[in-house]
Amino acid sequence: MNSAAATAGINARQRSARTHRIVRQLHLWIGAWGAIAAILYGISGFVMNHRAVLKIPQGGSTDLSKIELPVPGGVRTTPEAMRTWLRDTQKLDIDNLRVMPSAPIEFNGQTVKPPARWMFSGGNARVTTQAEYSEGNASMIVRQTEQSPLATLLRLHKSVGGGIAWTLLGDTFAFSMIALGISGLLLWGRGRSVKQMVFSVVGVATVVLLLIGGAAVI
Repeated sequence: MNSAAATAGINARQRSARTHRIVRQLHLWIGAWGAIAAILYGISGFVMNHRAVLKIPQGGSTDLSKIELPVPGGVRTTPEAMRTWLRDTQKLDIDNLRVMPSAPIEFNGQTVKPPARWMFSGGNARVTTQAEYSEGNASMIVRQTEQSPLATLLRLHKSVGGGIAWTLLGDTFAFSMIALGISGLLLWGRGRSVKQMVFSVVGVATVVLLLIGGAAVI
């Protein structure tokens, strides 16, 4: 029995060591995959977090063109029809459509009901296209703007204008961060008891996160 127990103990330690090596390798490789992205997301996130207090520049944009585009009567019926017309006939890259419904407002003591607005946008993270149409008009305004390098980076941080490929790539980075957190906790917790984990930097970080996060939403 003693021999069997000793063999079982050795096998358990070997399995634990193999698991530890596998988790460590996964942690290293996943970290290597997302390292550059972590730097870029960290820089752009820092800029956005402190833009008001530190007055850090957020980048700018330059107007490339602004035109008033006549709209045929047949495409003024629905936003979807106009979106198709912009894409197929005018060759404008339109990805998003937002309808701002008409709502009564008070102006100089009178109730005014402005027309509904249809907002179309597209392009990429650097060059954007925006088209605005007020319901009932015979024309619409189409603008093209170019973002500065910093503004482009901030748009990519928010997955604006990057396209499906950038969104999927960003998803892999997000899952990498989750995997890094889980594998890091497993590595940190190896050989430590629950009590040691609670009263460690992990436990302190959890408490601080709950306190600050709770204060931010209450």
